[in-house]
Amino acid sequence: MSTYSWLICLLVLPSISALYFHMWETDVKCFVEEVPDETMISGKYKVEVYDDKGEQFINKDGIGMHVDIKDPEAKVILSKYYTNEGQFVFTTHMPGEHSICLSPNSTRWFSGGSRLRVHLSIDVGEHANDYVQIQAKEKLSELQLRVRQLLEQVDQITKEQNYQRSREERFRFTSESTNNRVLWWAVAQTSILLIVGAWQMRHLKGFFEAKKLV
Repeated sequence: MSTYSWLICLLVLPSISALYFHMWETDVKCFVEEVPDETMISGKYKVEVYDDKGEQFINKDGIGMHVDIKDPEAKVILSKYYTNEGQFVFTTHMPGEHSICLSPNSTRWFSGGSRLRVHLSIDVGEHANDYVQIQAKEKLSELQLRVRQLLEQVDQITKEQNYQRSREERFRFTSESTNNRVLWWAVAQTSILLIVGAWQMRHLKGFFEAKKLV
């Protein structure tokens, strides 16, 4: 595949993940996003409660969600309580794995409480931007808006490439360091064996001379 075709594939490939999962009121669910620095991440969620009578999940007020986000060094970027439906947005300031943890703001500590279904979508990079709002605010034409989207996509691809390049450099440094340690350990083992062998030969020679065997 040519470089041009590869670039087009990256441009049209969305960095969006949407899912839903089940949890109890006392559970904590965490997700990891590995992204470069200076990257915007936006998450939207909606909490539904299981209704035993209707045997289905329904919207219900009173159960919100606590969102806790940490960077690769476990420093808190965002820690905030939201309602049963909301959106959180943050920008990374260092590359690596960022953890996003969701936990209901339940007061039940000793029982599972109600069963919940959480709809979650996470947008990364330029996909986290609300281009409809940007177009209305800055009064952009469709062509201007599309050009801006493409420029921001290219910028995000550049960040991803730089991040992957830095990961490769760290991996290569780690591999070289490990290889050097293995080499020096082999040299040290060989030297010890040679020294021990020479000492044993000298000791045996002295023993045989003392016994007048040689």
